[in-house]
Amino acid sequence: MATNQQRREAAKRKLERQLVRRAEQAKRRRIIGVGVTVGVVVIVAGLVVILTTQGGDDPNAEPAQSSSAAPSSPQIDIPTQRMQPAARPEPLPNPATCEYPTSGEAAKQVNPPNGQNVSAEGTVNVTLHSSAGDIPLALDRALAPCTVNSFVSLAEQGYYTDTACHRLGTTGLQMLQCGDPSGSGSGGPGYTFGDETFDSLTYGRGILAMANGGPNTNGSQFFMVYGNAPLSPDYTVFGTISDAGLQVLDEIARAGDDGSFEPSPGGGKPNMDVTFTGVTVDA
Repeated sequence: MATNQQRREAAKRKLERQLVRRAEQAKRRRIIGVGVTVGVVVIVAGLVVILTTQGGDDPNAEPAQSSSAAPSSPQIDIPTQRMQPAARPEPLPNPATCEYPTSGEAAKQVNPPNGQNVSAEGTVNVTLHSSAGDIPLALDRALAPCTVNSFVSLAEQGYYTDTACHRLGTTGLQMLQCGDPSGSGSGGPGYTFGDETFDSLTYGRGILAMANGGPNTNGSQFFMVYGNAPLSPDYTVFGTISDAGLQVLDEIARAGDDGSFEPSPGGGKPNMDVTFTGVTVDA
């Protein structure tokens, strides 16, 4: 028969076992609770990712944009109607005499053209072969004999070969400017010649004209108009651009420019490389 001391020790051991079981049960409950919580968090996070990337059921949600998507091409409004070719109200004397005085340092070494007995009649067909495609031109001696004479001389001396067009305008004045081997917009052939303009000159799609830095400062730079050109009659028009050439210019224009000439004189370097690989002259 157990004594009171034995009964107390047995009760104490029983109580200790119960306390151990309760502690183990509480520990298991805590572990299970943490696991459930973690699971819920993972599920919720997964739902957030899915809803974010798929737009969820919100009809107003904007679709996610890929960071690697290429920028869209600029939208340029290019008129399709060609400008009527220029015509002088009165013909010039034929032959003409032209002067090409020395001016500044040449961007590429050439000889000035012969200015004596220059024809003021007929046309010269020229094709600018470029990295963007061929651009056929028709130069009009009756419009600007001294300009045509200079352009043909520079072309035949290789001045334009390996020269990149340095300026593209897509708003306001829509044209491609070329003829400066330095690419700076200030280079020339080392000589200048006078303007061959008249008051009724207008500019627009298909017109070929000389760039200048003021009155009678023509050199080697020229611009080809593929669209609008709200200009005063201060730029010598010396020919036209063929339909095939205008298609090449349209493609160059739609590729846009880098804005490096903003805000003045406007536009920038063409995004599409336009380098002349050669010039064919068919006099």
